[in-house]
Amino acid sequence: MRSNLLPVLSLLLGTAFLLAGNGLHGLLLPMRGSAEGFSPTSLGLLGTAWATGFVLGCIFSQRLVRRIGHVRAFSAFSATIAIIALLTGLLVDPVSWILLRVVTGFSLAAAFMIIESWLNERATNETRGLIFSLYMTVTYVAIVAGQMSVAFGDVTQTTFFIIAGILYCLALLPTAVSTASSPAPLKEVKLDLGMIYRNSPVSFIAILLIGVANGAFGTLAPVFGADVGLSTFTIATMMSITIFSGAVMQVPAGRVSDRMDRRYVLAGLAAIAGFSGLAITLIKPDGLTILFGLISLYGAMSYTLYSITVAHANDFAPSDKFVTVSGGLLLLYGVGTIIGPLLAGLAMATEPHLLFVVTAVAHLGVAGYALFRTRVRAAIPVEERENFTSTPSARAATPESINLDPRATPDA
Repeated sequence: MRSNLLPVLSLLLGTAFLLAGNGLHGLLLPMRGSAEGFSPTSLGLLGTAWATGFVLGCIFSQRLVRRIGHVRAFSAFSATIAIIALLTGLLVDPVSWILLRVVTGFSLAAAFMIIESWLNERATNETRGLIFSLYMTVTYVAIVAGQMSVAFGDVTQTTFFIIAGILYCLALLPTAVSTASSPAPLKEVKLDLGMIYRNSPVSFIAILLIGVANGAFGTLAPVFGADVGLSTFTIATMMSITIFSGAVMQVPAGRVSDRMDRRYVLAGLAAIAGFSGLAITLIKPDGLTILFGLISLYGAMSYTLYSITVAHANDFAPSDKFVTVSGGLLLLYGVGTIIGPLLAGLAMATEPHLLFVVTAVAHLGVAGYALFRTRVRAAIPVEERENFTSTPSARAATPESINLDPRATPDA
């Protein structure tokens, strides 16, 4: 087992650098843009552009990787991301940033798919669960570390853009010296919307709305923080709290969903997320204690919904369709993250707190539809369900990461 895990650790280190760079750069841009006086709509389009590029990268980057090989493709995409990080520090202009974010999203999707295919190549039946757990841990820790680094400097300077470029370049080193064999060619990603909806209408609608809410919050919560007068440190802490709270809540919520109809759990979590967002809008808390309390509750509920939704969909899917269903849901989630920042940006042009009205509408839509479907379709008996497994809902997840899930059979 040790011989299998040593190459994996170097690949996970490369993943950590990519995720830390993405966490830093993704938080830095809206904060710097807000300081520069960019409109909320322009800042929302940054998230829409990134998500558009990321979804396109998941679908189309395989062809380029097959042509030039994994190592050269990964080097090219990582170098592209690093160059763009530096360019965004030089070209402080909303139109330039929006266009560059499309390329960043595409390149990051390709880079992550390459690393994840390497990890899949090294995974065996004995190590798959461990590798998946390590990957989950790296995902959460690296993103939070990247975001929190913004708290220790001035976002109006070019320093953090340079640091983001360095992190992206560092991601090249572990893969360059890794002894992991070149993996099999990346598989084409197909989005069969009809099959996904027929399998689970709740998961189809819910995952789209969850993407809307998470895309809106992930892109524009820093802008909300700046507009209401929060410090850079407080904004970075607020963003990290939501991810940490969601990570902590994954297993307890999942275990509850193993023992009852997952749709009731999904509806309950979504309703609490929606009402916590509305509470922020109505109360407009001045003190950090109330704000952080509500944000922590929001994160614990909202960042758990993705995993519950995927688990519910796979309760109804044959085991050999796990990868197809989960991959399709991931792309649908990506479509939601394209829509969410645009809607929230338009809403926040009037009032920054309206960000949470957008997320609340999405979350309450999830709750209402899930409850409606409990009257239309019977739940899967508990003994026939797959046990819940936490699934990363970070925006950097690609269809290749699904193959790492212990529920993914080699034939799937």
